[in-house]
Amino acid sequence: MANKYNDLAHTKWMCKYHIVFTPKYRRKIIYNQLKCDIRDILKQLCSYKGVEIIEGHLMPDHIHMLVSIPPKMSVSSFMGYLKGKSALMIFDRHANLKYKFGNRHFWSEGILCQHGRIK
Repeated sequence: MANKYNDLAHTKWMCKYHIVFTPKYRRKIIYNQLKCDIRDILKQLCSYKGVEIIEGHLMPDHIHMLVSIPPKMSVSSFMGYLKGKSALMIFDRHANLKYKFGNRHFWSEGILCQHGRIK
């Protein structure tokens, strides 16, 4: 899996990105039941877009993911999708979080990627 190339019509590609993102205000909220739900949500959303999660770690105040994103999709558009949809799904499953994170903003702005900060 580490050196596996993927195929498109006329290309072979291997695009891996180490992505780190945090909850709003870097709150230490990723624990127990919420941790399991966030893990399942991220897996589900990645599979919808054809993104392979090579490795992932959920820490109390941030998430590390090593993902393989197809070249037809930009990293920033994928992260916009992942953070937007996952926030909506988290608030649907855990309605009490709406009071801590007003206006359904669960994740902080921007991400850290292998090439630096992307907004």
